[in-house]
Amino acid sequence: MKRPLVGVLATAVLGSAALMSAAGPACASSPTTASSPSSPSSPPSPSSPSFVSSAGQQTTASARPKAVDFAGTVALGGCSGSVIRLPSSEGDDPALVMSNGHCIEPGMPHAGEVVVDRPSTRTFTLLDAKANSVATLKATKIAYATMTDTDISLYELTDTYDQIKKRYGIKALPLSAAHPRKGAAISVVSGYWKKIYSCAIDGFVYRMKEGEWTWKDSVRYTPACQTIGGTSGSPVIDDATGKVVAVNNTGNEDGERCTFNNPCEIDEKGNVTVRKGINYAQQTYGIPRCFADGNKLDLDRPGCRLPRPAEDDRR
Repeated sequence: MKRPLVGVLATAVLGSAALMSAAGPACASSPTTASSPSSPSSPPSPSSPSFVSSAGQQTTASARPKAVDFAGTVALGGCSGSVIRLPSSEGDDPALVMSNGHCIEPGMPHAGEVVVDRPSTRTFTLLDAKANSVATLKATKIAYATMTDTDISLYELTDTYDQIKKRYGIKALPLSAAHPRKGAAISVVSGYWKKIYSCAIDGFVYRMKEGEWTWKDSVRYTPACQTIGGTSGSPVIDDATGKVVAVNNTGNEDGERCTFNNPCEIDEKGNVTVRKGINYAQQTYGIPRCFADGNKLDLDRPGCRLPRPAEDDRR
């Protein structure tokens, strides 16, 4: 999982037993190797944002495609995220922030656990195109979160899309309703680190397992996207369309097999592959099928395949 160590420790304090489970893997954990960054308790504020090219080298903002910048991304405690807009969203709908399921403040959901409509007062630091902090947005609830089949969280905000645009000049990032393409050039935009990673989609993973969690049809990056702790929840943007096609969540740090911070790939025949140093994301094209007018979650909508909560999770 790509969450800073301080965020993981905070989760443990909040009571996430999953984090300490020796039997289960972890999706978006924080790097703890010698190459890992120090783990600040709040987002860093560099003098200028940085970018990592497809060759894996840091470049200046002028070298990046103009279509991809930081506008609409957010930083939240230990993770990254973005204000996203569904194809059916209207300007007066309450805006949504997307991040990882393992980034929610109650702690990492266990395998099989789904959170819906849970009250939240979490805040998010909104960035403009140049990665300047322009506002603090506030949630009313966690509309949806899980680490089962995918690793996603969706927060509903107090502000509408029109209000955010009028007050801060920021448009939400459009969420694609189409399956991403193998070979597509992508940008992973971290609001936490104010850094953009550029690479391509190397392929898709039938099943990916990390500890107790299993994800379906995950996105595998080419090696250039060396995402680090704090990039969990970053939007993955298709450079050609400017739309969000996935959410960054994990990577294999030590070459271990299916353990926390070391996800493994499993194909249709059950064969397991370990790719040390390779990072991954979870697709998001299915999310729009689970929301009705007004950005209202409706898991009973035709075509919605997001996991549903058990009766005891409906709180």
